[in-house]
Amino acid sequence: MTGTLINIATILIGGSLGLAFGSRLPERVRQTVIAGLGLFTVVMGVRMFFDSQNAIIVVASLLFGGLLGEWWRIEEGLAAIGKRLEDRFAAGLAQDSHGHNFVRGFLTSSLLFCVGPLTILGSIQDGLTGDYNLLAIKSVLDGFAALAFASTLGVGVLFSILVVLVYQGGLSLLAAQAEALLSEPMVAEMTAVGGVLMVGLAIGSLLELRPIRTGNLLPALVIAPLIVALLTALGWG
Repeated sequence: MTGTLINIATILIGGSLGLAFGSRLPERVRQTVIAGLGLFTVVMGVRMFFDSQNAIIVVASLLFGGLLGEWWRIEEGLAAIGKRLEDRFAAGLAQDSHGHNFVRGFLTSSLLFCVGPLTILGSIQDGLTGDYNLLAIKSVLDGFAALAFASTLGVGVLFSILVVLVYQGGLSLLAAQAEALLSEPMVAEMTAVGGVLMVGLAIGSLLELRPIRTGNLLPALVIAPLIVALLTALGWG
């Protein structure tokens, strides 16, 4: 839960600064900060990959996970959920209405902060190992987003912390409960797969070098420990 609490704090700080100072932050500053986070994310992902004790398991997990993710269209599904919620609750609301702006700010920021691979990956990492570095990166990004949203959509952005607490914190708690079922080698391979996904997120989203549907690779996080369990059962561990 540490990562989630940090995330909530940065949203509150960023949103408060947005309310107080508006959109005075230069675009070039935002771009430089995000680029720096992207480079740091690449390095962290590479470091996580070296936790692997068998790179073949990582490759197999990514291949099978990618096939399942593309079949299930996970990334498109996440985007569709966000779009449906926005259409249901925020579409057609007048921009000059204080009450409507509150609802729009709350919904828009809640979706941004909770829908995405980094939320899932970071929450699992935090819950399983107590390592909240991934959520710390997400927290900085969310803080800047909260600043921008609050400057235009108002105080409703700050109340999105309730959704972050329930959703992101809930994922971490569920992962913590699953820790008893996971052996050390399982966690190591899951961490290595997570590292590869982090590099994909940095390349596709933060550095914007090329589009990568990282969300469709999320099943690899489940497949990796299953492969380890299978190999162990066969005596090949």
